[in-house]
Amino acid sequence: MKKFYSIITAKPKLVVMIFLLFSVLCGIMMPFVGVNYDIADYLPSESPSTVAIDVMSGEYTGGIPNARVMVKDLTLPQALDYKEKIAAVEGVTDITWLDDSCDIYQPLETLDRTLVDDYFKDGAALYSVTIAEENVTEAVGEIREIIGEDNAITGTAASTAAATKNTLEEVSVIAVCTVIFVIFILIMTTNSWVEPLVIMLGFGAAIVINMGTNLLFGTISFVSNAAAPTLQIAVSLDYSVFLIHRFEQCRKETSDVHEAMIEALCKSTPSILASGLTTVIGFAALCLMRFRIGPDMGLVLAKGVAISLISVFVLMPNLVLLTYRLMDKTVHRPFVPKFDGFARMVTKVMIPLAVIFAVIMIPSYLASNANSYYYGASYIFGKGTEYGRDTEAVEAVYGKSDTYVLMVPKGDNVTMKKLSDKIQVLPQVSSVLSYVDTVGVEIPEQYLDEETLSKLVSENYSRLVLNLDTEYEGADTFALVEEIRSTAAEFYDTYHLAGQGVTTYDLMKTVTGDMLKVNLIAIAAVFIVLLLTMKSLSLPFILVLSIETAIWVNMSFPYFMDTTIFYISYLIVSSIQLGATVDYAILFTDRYLGLRKEYGKKEAVRQMLSSCVVSLIASSSVMIVVGFLMGFISTHGLLAQLGLFIGRGTLCSLMIVLFVLPGLLYLFDGIIGKTTLHSEFVKER
Repeated sequence: MKKFYSIITAKPKLVVMIFLLFSVLCGIMMPFVGVNYDIADYLPSESPSTVAIDVMSGEYTGGIPNARVMVKDLTLPQALDYKEKIAAVEGVTDITWLDDSCDIYQPLETLDRTLVDDYFKDGAALYSVTIAEENVTEAVGEIREIIGEDNAITGTAASTAAATKNTLEEVSVIAVCTVIFVIFILIMTTNSWVEPLVIMLGFGAAIVINMGTNLLFGTISFVSNAAAPTLQIAVSLDYSVFLIHRFEQCRKETSDVHEAMIEALCKSTPSILASGLTTVIGFAALCLMRFRIGPDMGLVLAKGVAISLISVFVLMPNLVLLTYRLMDKTVHRPFVPKFDGFARMVTKVMIPLAVIFAVIMIPSYLASNANSYYYGASYIFGKGTEYGRDTEAVEAVYGKSDTYVLMVPKGDNVTMKKLSDKIQVLPQVSSVLSYVDTVGVEIPEQYLDEETLSKLVSENYSRLVLNLDTEYEGADTFALVEEIRSTAAEFYDTYHLAGQGVTTYDLMKTVTGDMLKVNLIAIAAVFIVLLLTMKSLSLPFILVLSIETAIWVNMSFPYFMDTTIFYISYLIVSSIQLGATVDYAILFTDRYLGLRKEYGKKEAVRQMLSSCVVSLIASSSVMIVVGFLMGFISTHGLLAQLGLFIGRGTLCSLMIVLFVLPGLLYLFDGIIGKTTLHSEFVKER
């Protein structure tokens, strides 16, 4: 290892120049990385709703309606005029209104009242619109211009457009606030005015390289794009700080600066590598999810931490060697006070706190697993957002509604009519648009105009468009999806059902199946890394249990506050909190093991707290602030909740590491000494 670091630090200017060039190249690549804002796109390719959408896109030109557009205070001719204008928007592949289901040139009083109320009610026209995925943002914007601010557009297309527009702006604000806070923390916790700039330059390069190399994936999810840069800063900040502090200590022991850096690298590598590996594994565990937003985020975050580690071991030593004289000239007095008083206080209360920890462990675990969840995108934007207001306006007139498309093999109109009749009996079904319902069973296809026929019949399938009075998700919606599927299965061996509620149902089935697997594998992997790096049988149990309890406490808050949470954020944050905050426990424990070779267990605990609290607070405060910034600034419900969970979860982990872990180390000191290789604990007096 010493030889490797001697080579790495032999030519500092060359190494820094290589990183600079690579960073510039990756900075140029960043704008070309695509960002996907549609959660449904990350369902497994074999899920029934995904297969249904693929079949439909191959059979029909118009897909599933993904927007509801309401225009108020219209006459029938004006409603038809708006339909034509919306249909002409680039990206709109299909639009359905009342005239597609009946003859609107006869008196409305003679038509089916339920059918009319689905499309034209209280002088407001409601259009069911299908927008191509690649044109969503532009098409939704143009439709808004056509209908004006007093009218409304809702649905998944409008939600995706809002997410695209708002998230880009909000992420920029979060990034700026994060950088300012990180600089403040570094100034407070380092000893030189230049040191924060050197550290920022080091992990700034790592972040740019990570974001640029995302081009390898082509497109990443909006969750990864929003969270990865700030999380990378938060989890890898302490690596650089720790290395510089080691370098300062080693300089006191040798006058040769180059030798001091090599010694600092050799001494800090085991703890930094152990910390980095557990973080990488925590993120990489997300790759095991069938729901593909997990692998997407897992790869981006794990790659980011890996690049940060390379930066710390390769770029940072050379940056420090080039700037250490400047750091020496800009030394300032410490701004953070010593924590000796805090350490004495914790040693007095650590045993009672460890007992409280044991008491809350099981209730918090049970509460964290008893939450209620949202699985899809229907509740992502609150009532205070433009999308939320539009949704509320549409639902005030037309109620909650969804559109499903059921495709069955063409040719047997009699069977299709039986299926349609049975589906129409369902209380949630307000109307059905199909060949057999619109034209009739006996009318041959050649008597129908091509435009109408192409919407209902393809080369291999006939389809039924179901207008439903139902939520996009929830127990009743999921029961309805199961009932429609079972009804279709009575008449056909092969069928395909698609729609937002159907997609959300499949999403629910996928993500709930991922939960246990991802958590168990993440815990097992972190446990094994700790086992190998700490060479202890007992410490991995203590550390993993400490952080897992912090996760349970974090996730029990929604239960006690009676708050419904996004299952996806719950799933992701469990792995993130484990991978990112187990570092704090490792830092404490590693320091405790070293001190126990010189001091008794109580004094070792006290000195551990005195020496580690500053670096721990510096690292954790960034995660906490980044999380809460995302939680309070983002209007995207999933990102806001993810941020809130990260901020609060890091705070929970910090509290347990600061106040509970010292007591656990003290209480289990004897077992730790006997089960840890080369522990060499001094005997208690």
